[in-house]
Amino acid sequence: MPRDRKDKDDSGSDADWMTTYGDMMTLLLAFFVLLYSFSSLDANKFEMMIEGLQGKLGVLPGGKTISSAKMIDAGMINQRSGAKQLSDLNIKVEEYIEEEELEDEVETKITDKGLTVRFTGKVLFDLGEAEIKDNAKEILNNMTEFIKTVPNDVMVEGHTDDLPINNSDFPSNWELSTTRATTVIRYFIEQNNINPIRLSASGYSKYKPIVANENWENRMKNRRVDIVILRMDQQEKDKEVKLDG
Repeated sequence: MPRDRKDKDDSGSDADWMTTYGDMMTLLLAFFVLLYSFSSLDANKFEMMIEGLQGKLGVLPGGKTISSAKMIDAGMINQRSGAKQLSDLNIKVEEYIEEEELEDEVETKITDKGLTVRFTGKVLFDLGEAEIKDNAKEILNNMTEFIKTVPNDVMVEGHTDDLPINNSDFPSNWELSTTRATTVIRYFIEQNNINPIRLSASGYSKYKPIVANENWENRMKNRRVDIVILRMDQQEKDKEVKLDG
């Protein structure tokens, strides 16, 4: 009798082992089926599965997203369009300079900031003065017509040479350079009706020379007023700086 009980226990142990083995094989089969299904994934079925899973999990569907690629493309297109606009404007200004034979007094240059129209000191102002010369007003009137053809902001920069000035009107070159820039700004606003929001002025005294102040000719080049038609991206940066300040 004890031997019979042992036989029964052994047979029960064998059945338990087979059950475990069968479960493992079933899991392996399910695993390989899952791998196979991923290897031939149907995008539509996968999207349906995700939507169903979101519903089960209580996840709300989101709205349409903005394609970053489209935003980048649009930004690049706008930059190229803005660069071409300044390039075309530069050609028109250069043609005007040539027609009026102003090559020795006025020059243009496209930089990272935008289109710079540079006037040597003797074009707009007498030495040590900040009142616009009569024959320079017509030049500024024509510049206004160019400025009005584009929506860009405009910065007017005043510069001097290294010779000191100290009188009742201008205690230093800082006041002289700044006053010259603001005088041009006021002329644009009061005489040519340019929107003041588009305009800004800066005075740099002697601290941004374009050539060394070694002789009279170089000093005359450094005494200048730059009218900078800003790139659109540059003016956005300037606005951010002002807001941060």
